[in-house]
Amino acid sequence: MTQNRFTPETTRLDDAARAGWLYYVAGNTQDEIARKLGVSRQSAQRLVAMAVSERLVKVRLDHPIGRCMDLGAALRDRFGLLVAEVAPSDPAAPDLLTGIAIAAAAHLERVLKSPDRRIVSLGTGRNLRAMVEQLPTMACPQHVVVSRLGNMMEDGSATPYNATIRLAERIGAPHYPYPLPVLARDAAELAAMQAQQAARNTIDLCARADLSLVGIGQMDMTAPLHVDGFLSVPEMEQLHRAGAVGEITSWVYDDRGQVIDCDFNRRVASAPLPRGTDRPVIAVALGQAKLPAIRAALIGGLINGLVTSEATAERLLD
Repeated sequence: MTQNRFTPETTRLDDAARAGWLYYVAGNTQDEIARKLGVSRQSAQRLVAMAVSERLVKVRLDHPIGRCMDLGAALRDRFGLLVAEVAPSDPAAPDLLTGIAIAAAAHLERVLKSPDRRIVSLGTGRNLRAMVEQLPTMACPQHVVVSRLGNMMEDGSATPYNATIRLAERIGAPHYPYPLPVLARDAAELAAMQAQQAARNTIDLCARADLSLVGIGQMDMTAPLHVDGFLSVPEMEQLHRAGAVGEITSWVYDDRGQVIDCDFNRRVASAPLPRGTDRPVIAVALGQAKLPAIRAALIGGLINGLVTSEATAERLLD
């Protein structure tokens, strides 16, 4: 017979952990916490105090909330994942980024503590940049940080939210930027650029990465590829007709998680997406808008790990 984990004491600790997260991470007042948890203000105050006295809260949440653990296990079972980390959601702000940034940083920190050389490859985006900002300063000269895609627009300007350089600075590790633009003008130009020694070295490092962390982009008119100027409205409409639902490091894919054979993907200069690897390829992603893209990436095996929010995990499993 299995022992019931949900005793009154563990439930009370769960409530304290939620209150601590809402107060210290999400920045809620005690009145707001009371309303969200359905308790009195005095009870909310006691729960926040318990989170501190029981050492559940430091800079990040140490107490594993039972519901989030269950959701993570369900995601691993449903999609055959190597890693599934679920951060608690603020009911009033289910798409708050802070929680998943902290959870992803904690996972990355565990990898970086290895004394053996590790190659960490990164995509770009707000989520990964937020993750790096949550990482403590470390001395990790034994590791290598490499970018999975270019950080230049066609006119030579830098793309926003580059996480590779920031991570390398934060941990004191050598880094390899991807020495190409995000897109080539055509397939011939792409082949010529990727034939350069520097590009070949970077692509090889990406292929051998011990850990890859990527973001996931939606494919509506708020898509980063469109907002940042890589896809025009006619090109977006063409990709929609082809069934596009998401993108990872600029590779556009359909609802089955298959990279679409199209002109845009033939010009993408990013390192190839790892497929069928036993090394973690973890997406850091959440939100209603990204739900079809996240689900398709899981179904198609484009990723084998996910760091997400409680609210997004529930929707993925619905």
